[in-house]
Amino acid sequence: MAKAFAKQFYSSKAWQDCRNEYAKRQQHLCEECLRQGIYRPGEIVHHKIHIDPITIEKPEVALNFDNLELLCRQCHYKMHPREKNKKRFFIGENGKVFSNEPPLIVENQRQP
Repeated sequence: MAKAFAKQFYSSKAWQDCRNEYAKRQQHLCEECLRQGIYRPGEIVHHKIHIDPITIEKPEVALNFDNLELLCRQCHYKMHPREKNKKRFFIGENGKVFSNEPPLIVENQRQP
């Protein structure tokens, strides 16, 4: 799940092209599993130096193959264990399903 500051980056053509080309060069295999002799499809292109509001502006970090690693979901969760149990979908008050983040609910405040 992309953090708010990174949503635009992760939906950009530059990132999508970089991610797709990197996965292709890795033959779509999880690099961590491959180091252990296991052949498992890679699903997530992971930044070794994590993206933050500063590094996201630096192509040498955000779009550099030397800073990327293709991982399967299990290996990626090992890198980010707290994300494993994060909810990816939320149900709003009206029963609508929202992805990634719960809807912002602003309560009506009564004027005195």
